[in-house]
Amino acid sequence: MSTGTFNETNIASINKTFLSRVFGWMSFGLVITAIISFVIADVTALHSMIVTENGLTLIGYLAIFSPFIFVLLMSFGYKKLPYATLLFLFMVYSAIMGISLSFISLVYTAESIYIIFVTAALMFGSMSVLGYVTKTDLSNIGSVFMMVLIGLIMAGLINLFLKSATLSYIISMLSVIVFCGLTAFDIQKLKQLTEKTSMEPSLKNKLGILGALILYLDFINLFMSLLNIFGKRRD
Repeated sequence: MSTGTFNETNIASINKTFLSRVFGWMSFGLVITAIISFVIADVTALHSMIVTENGLTLIGYLAIFSPFIFVLLMSFGYKKLPYATLLFLFMVYSAIMGISLSFISLVYTAESIYIIFVTAALMFGSMSVLGYVTKTDLSNIGSVFMMVLIGLIMAGLINLFLKSATLSYIISMLSVIVFCGLTAFDIQKLKQLTEKTSMEPSLKNKLGILGALILYLDFINLFMSLLNIFGKRRD
């Protein structure tokens, strides 16, 4: 076996190990979110601590808005934070997301949630494979999708006041396209990251947790967008 072939094989092995860890932590985060979400929705006493007939409680508002703080803290502070702390923050973030998403089982039927979850998983998996195997540089496409995403976030904030079902539907349709594209883009960026052999292992491990967070967000947003479009609401 030539040196070149050995190096290529070694890099491929490192790629798979790194990405498998990223997907592993992402999946673990989703499991935490799902368990907490369904437990809270199933236990009336717990659910009433989040939302009442008069609307959200203080805990409910914290569950909805605090995840943004975790994302910012992890995204901008990962270089200074220890690996264990970064991982702990991701686990706590996943748990809080479970609290904030506990309402979906009260709004949509269980069958609808399961079907759309599987659909989102298949779409996410397909775009992940595409992002991994494609030789096309997705940087420009990723930049466009990021700009569109910012526009969708602004439109979503405006729609909090307008409460337009049509606008909500359009935002969800575009979000499906955006997060499919961002999934492929993010996978390619993570693959390229593994090829930076000069990077310190500790920093690469931290970026692995950050990568899990990014893919987690891609999947959750894809799932929620599909659910908003095709989810069957309870009577």
